[in-house]
Amino acid sequence: MTELERVIDAGGLEPQLRELVKLRASQINGCAYCVDMHAKDALAIGEAEQRLNLVAVWREAPFFTPRERAALAWTEALTLLSVTGAPDDVYEAMAAEFDPTEQVALTLAIVAINGWNRLAVGFRQPVGTYVSHRHPTLQAVR
Repeated sequence: MTELERVIDAGGLEPQLRELVKLRASQINGCAYCVDMHAKDALAIGEAEQRLNLVAVWREAPFFTPRERAALAWTEALTLLSVTGAPDDVYEAMAAEFDPTEQVALTLAIVAINGWNRLAVGFRQPVGTYVSHRHPTLQAVR
């Protein structure tokens, strides 16, 4: 999993976009530990709190770019693969916003966060303990 994260980091996606994707997949998967982690990491790199609060309802919120919308739709399609079947229109919208290298990086980021969610939920990772390495003042809540 750590090696997969290194490949994703080298894929050229914007850090804030990656955090939005991680946050949305974690919300869908019900991984409270990962939601807490990625909200803290996103804040630490300058993401707006309002946008983080609206990731779950990104379709209705006017604060996301077409590129972010395509990434979030692709995230939902792959995270809910058994329900969505990864529709062609969602794929085409994503492919229109991302070059081939970025498409792979985005898809691998979605694969990775779904794996991390399953590990964190499966092994009962305690929620509220995460401290962002990007900004240590965003401390754990006890």
